[in-house]
Amino acid sequence: MRKSRRNEEAPRQNGSADFETNPVGLQDGHDDNDTGRRREIRSKYRDLINTVQQNREDMLSPSTDKLTEVLEEANKLFKDVRRAREAALDAQLLVVATDLGKEKASQLFSEGSAFDPTAFAEHLLSFMGLNRLEDGDGGPQNAGAADGYLPRDAWHRLSRRVECCFRTAPSFHYMMGSFHAEPPAPKQRTERQRKAPTKEAKRIMPTQLKKMEESHQEATEKEVERILGYLKTYHQDDPTSPISYYEFVVDPNSFARTVENIFHTSFLIRDGLARMYLDSDKLPCIAPVEEGDVEAASSSSRKQCIISISPKIWKELIDTFEIKDSIIQPPEPHNE
Repeated sequence: MRKSRRNEEAPRQNGSADFETNPVGLQDGHDDNDTGRRREIRSKYRDLINTVQQNREDMLSPSTDKLTEVLEEANKLFKDVRRAREAALDAQLLVVATDLGKEKASQLFSEGSAFDPTAFAEHLLSFMGLNRLEDGDGGPQNAGAADGYLPRDAWHRLSRRVECCFRTAPSFHYMMGSFHAEPPAPKQRTERQRKAPTKEAKRIMPTQLKKMEESHQEATEKEVERILGYLKTYHQDDPTSPISYYEFVVDPNSFARTVENIFHTSFLIRDGLARMYLDSDKLPCIAPVEEGDVEAASSSSRKQCIISISPKIWKELIDTFEIKDSIIQPPEPHNE
């Protein structure tokens, strides 16, 4: 009745009619005078509102998309809205559709929270291809499937479907091939034939080593005797004055000679030919031992210590004791 009256007042136009699709806004234009078109838009909006209100249960059903279809139809009508009256109907439809959408979403949430494991298992078996009409061969993969059998690729099919839901580590590739490759055959070791030393070589080699040891020992003994001579001479010049150990062994012109002097002087202390003591300033001093006291000093118990020296300490000793010349002169070079 009311609907037919509206149709009589504003009959629908057959065919496609072109209308200006300007941006949405309440603006004045040539279409404002088209009263018939405005009535048609208002009529369609009222029909959509009545459809939503009368078919509320169908709109709330999760298995239908009628609410989406209504919203899409409203979007098409809104392109031709130019005046406030049609915009108000569009806002009214949007309010009704929003309430229905909120209620439908709450129903979906409550329904989704209930999980039915039996139904899930049925869907899973159906996806994996469970055949309930024929009996399987009773293999291991069919042990969990009752009243039917699963195909051989059932679990592969499931894995391909769910692999996108898990983060997997990248596969490992071997640059030099697989580790399962056979190891290379061990190379045969060829033993080198050793030449047996001749009788002459056996006789000469120990002799050479013995001569080198004797020459080195003789050189050390000669150097120790030479340093002992310097110590006795320096002590006889002023017997009452103590001889500073550092002034005696330090060579201000050569760090290597200083190390050699300390090394050779240690033999004098070991053999009891010289002794060391601390003066009133707690500094080490050295003095020769009288010939009659050498045997007694060598048999008595002596304390030993290790002296370490570096180029830095060597320079500090030279500056502290103001050493200008070396007491122990370097040995004179001689031609063999």
